[in-house]
Amino acid sequence: MYPSSEKRFLKINFISIITLFVLILAGGIVRSSGSGMGCPDWPKCFDQFIPPTNSSQLPDNYLQKYVDKRVAKNERFAKMLDVFGFGDMAIKIRKDQSIFEHEEFNAVNTWIEYINRLIGVICGFLLIGCLFFSVTYIRSRKKIFFLSLLNLILVGFQGWLGSIVVSTNLLSWVVTVHMLLALAILAISIYTYFQAKVWRERHILTNRSEPYLRGFAIFAILLTLVQITLGTTVREQIDEIAKSMNNMGRSEWVSNVGSNFNIHRDLAIAVVIVNVILFVMVRSRYLLNGLQFKFISLIIFLIVLQIITGIVLSYLALPPVSQATHLFLASLLFGAQFYLMLLLGRNKMYRRKLA
Repeated sequence: MYPSSEKRFLKINFISIITLFVLILAGGIVRSSGSGMGCPDWPKCFDQFIPPTNSSQLPDNYLQKYVDKRVAKNERFAKMLDVFGFGDMAIKIRKDQSIFEHEEFNAVNTWIEYINRLIGVICGFLLIGCLFFSVTYIRSRKKIFFLSLLNLILVGFQGWLGSIVVSTNLLSWVVTVHMLLALAILAISIYTYFQAKVWRERHILTNRSEPYLRGFAIFAILLTLVQITLGTTVREQIDEIAKSMNNMGRSEWVSNVGSNFNIHRDLAIAVVIVNVILFVMVRSRYLLNGLQFKFISLIIFLIVLQIITGIVLSYLALPPVSQATHLFLASLLFGAQFYLMLLLGRNKMYRRKLA
């Protein structure tokens, strides 16, 4: 039985995980719809807590005002990169002329970006709640408390990084880091949830040691992370191609990407093979009604959906809905693989109890 304090932690942690997935979906919609600069400032939107719905509500001289702010913030960011030895990146930021380009007001894009930010704020408050309720584990499972604290710090850093994404006018590598950090926050939330569950439900894990199987599962996760990073790179290249073609000739964008797209496509085959092998290994070692088999089955299902959306993207001129769905499915796949990897661990507490 769970004490009420632990029930509260599990509930808010679970809601946090769901909300993080929703936030990744919202981010995908922002990216695919071209709404990333829908709000040219941060954390407000056009210097307002409730963004405008038409151009008559825009602040006076807003175009130059936000360009000046972006330039100042980018200079601070470049100085920080200089301090940490990334001088080449700092020079590129200083020389980037795109930050001087005025973003035309579009109410739909503004509200898409604004809703994305609201979901991010909700995630922040939920993770504050996770930290508050994780105090109940301060004696029994200290790692839950300290990881909840770390996650809250990372969310704060993620918020700051989001402001850099805006100020640098969607600088490609910053967008990629922003995405990978979101996955790290998601992984920590899943891990703390798992640790809280297994603390009271030790039967989730068996006393069987499967180091090779778990190692293979970790390899599958790393492969997925490489795929996500490559996919983000492909997306960044497509944005550049679309911009150079004035958003015309959409059907030609993919063919102009080059080797990165080919690697991304071919690596998808490796992802399928690795996870099918993992499916066979799990099926031969665990009960069909166990969580391990259920999660590997979910993983295969998500991969099938990923393949379908990938084909749609490649052959139907990158429809925006498929772009957001593709990214969302990738995050679900990562989350399912990560939880499966945890389920393949050995229950050391159970082993000590038997001894």
